[in-house]
Amino acid sequence: MHYLVTGGSGHLGANLVRRLLSDGHRVRCLVRRGSNNSALDGLDVERVDGDLRDPASLDAAVRGVDAIYHAAALLSTIDGEEHQLFESNIVGTKNLLEAARRNEMTGRIVVTGSFSAVGHVPDGLADETQPFNPFDKAMPYEKSKAGVEHEVLKAFAEGQDVVIATSCAILGPNDFKPSRMGRVLVDFAHGKMRAYIPGGFEFVAARDIVEGHVLAMQKGRSGQKYIISTTFLSVDELMGIMERVTGQKRPIRLPVNVMAVVAEVTQFVFTNFFPKVPQRLTPGAVRVLRMCRRADNGKARRELGFAPTSIEDAVREAYEHFVARGVITPKAGRAAFVPSVVSPVSPAASRNTQQSVGA
Repeated sequence: MHYLVTGGSGHLGANLVRRLLSDGHRVRCLVRRGSNNSALDGLDVERVDGDLRDPASLDAAVRGVDAIYHAAALLSTIDGEEHQLFESNIVGTKNLLEAARRNEMTGRIVVTGSFSAVGHVPDGLADETQPFNPFDKAMPYEKSKAGVEHEVLKAFAEGQDVVIATSCAILGPNDFKPSRMGRVLVDFAHGKMRAYIPGGFEFVAARDIVEGHVLAMQKGRSGQKYIISTTFLSVDELMGIMERVTGQKRPIRLPVNVMAVVAEVTQFVFTNFFPKVPQRLTPGAVRVLRMCRRADNGKARRELGFAPTSIEDAVREAYEHFVARGVITPKAGRAAFVPSVVSPVSPAASRNTQQSVGA
């Protein structure tokens, strides 16, 4: 098969491209000039310059491929980036789907969704049928991913073969930028993460989200979405795994109400006075953790044959990847406190802005 992959330089994309190559497929990657595409260095992939926001630039990318994995997205947990999120995520997806139709690409398109765009079930499991509530203090990123699904369903109504593979917070190797959760691990290993708050989220091992995408391409029902998750972890459990993997002691546990106030103040100060500085602590990130959202991956298990693996193995593989690249120095000394929070908004982004991850 000849596949186009968007977002190949992101965490999901980098692992997906490697899986496709190891399976013997030809891979073409859509890349933006000026972006960090080091995740593709040394790989036997065809690179095509383009931008999801520029419809004309997508024709060369989709022409001649058998199928498409659309894993690119802009990820942000701060306010004020609504226009960028709309253009990159919603309009970008629309442009790609239209380019495929315009160039008579009739193969399947698997689009990466986000668990953030699945409705919340307090004290229960959320599945693919749970409607997303845009009025429940939803972040712009969450709304944009719901809009992506709307574009996919419109394309299905036009006769395109499209499937949504819904990602949770990814943990695993080949994290070159690094991702939000990759920064958590790097900070933890270097002793820079001096505090965390209680809460939890649904996580997925990198190999599992890749397997879920491959299965969605092979077995998914067109017009359907599938939640691909490995397990729910409380932040306490995640800290325990990182302790065992890195040999570092976990930081102190702070009350969530304290961090929520700090997040509001921090966002105001950085947004208004230091707009170019990445915000590592945001009210949206705190809100997501407090919700403790849990996923039901039963549909993917039943229809795709999806079988989750191990999150602890995924963290260990991520750690070894960072050590091998020199990003993590084992047993590094601790650094000064930098306020931030574990922020597992589920993505699979080709470029991540304003990433907040550790405390």
